[in-house]
Amino acid sequence: MSNYSIKDLEQLSGIKAHTLRIWEQRYDILKPTRTDTNIRTYDDVDLKLVLNIALLKEHGYKISEIAQMSSDSMAREVMVISDKQMNYPDQIHALTISMLDLDEDRFEKIISTNTLQFGFENMMVNIIYPFLSRIGTLWMTGSIGPAQEHFISNLIRQKIIVAIDGQLPSLKIGAKKYLLFLPEGELHETSLLFANYLVRARQNKVVYLGQSLPFEELVFAYNVHKPDYLFTVITSVPAQDEIQKYIYKLAHTFPNTKILITGYQVIGQDLDCPDNVEILTQVKHLISFAEE
Repeated sequence: MSNYSIKDLEQLSGIKAHTLRIWEQRYDILKPTRTDTNIRTYDDVDLKLVLNIALLKEHGYKISEIAQMSSDSMAREVMVISDKQMNYPDQIHALTISMLDLDEDRFEKIISTNTLQFGFENMMVNIIYPFLSRIGTLWMTGSIGPAQEHFISNLIRQKIIVAIDGQLPSLKIGAKKYLLFLPEGELHETSLLFANYLVRARQNKVVYLGQSLPFEELVFAYNVHKPDYLFTVITSVPAQDEIQKYIYKLAHTFPNTKILITGYQVIGQDLDCPDNVEILTQVKHLISFAEE
């Protein structure tokens, strides 16, 4: 069972920490444990409770009503809502609960319903990507266990691979060539796989090299294919104090190619980017490049 801070609950549920403290005092909904220094800590049960409360509030329930519900009645109300059409934040809450419970059936229902309703790409952009961003911070801070992160990441990974396999292999006139890779030691492949899907969907050529690629092998593949773009995602490796040096190394080694970088380790950081390097803060920026 994982432990969460009140800031973790805020990030996952969208409910402000100040509001959570008020609910705790006024309605006795939450009963956190406290450290020796009186800091609140929460477990998986508390997190699921807060996510369920957030979902009910989004659908018009008052907190005073929710506070009177038993666990069973709250779960029933949430399931009734889940069987109806939900907005994107609701779906993200539901995915988070399926991750915490290691509930594959619930995951499959959420994904299949939204893929039918919105299409695979819109489902990924509007639901999966915000979900991954939300849990990414908690993974990096150790608030989510490896089993939960691996469980949900591998289910999403399988869906993307199936979608890639279903694409027709055709190139547009003036198609660009993208070489996709993760740095050596980097194993978080989900965003790279989806980039593969997006670029191929816009009829460009993709050379996909996957996880943990040694730099000398990147140079070898580059010399073979001479791509127009290099694309990578940096989630955890290189470490924060090595990122700037790695960016300079990429820029210097491949001066005639546009290098596109995204990921937790680079977005929002005060990094110096040479002229041939661009940090992509949103998935729509990659889509813009692929549609050129």
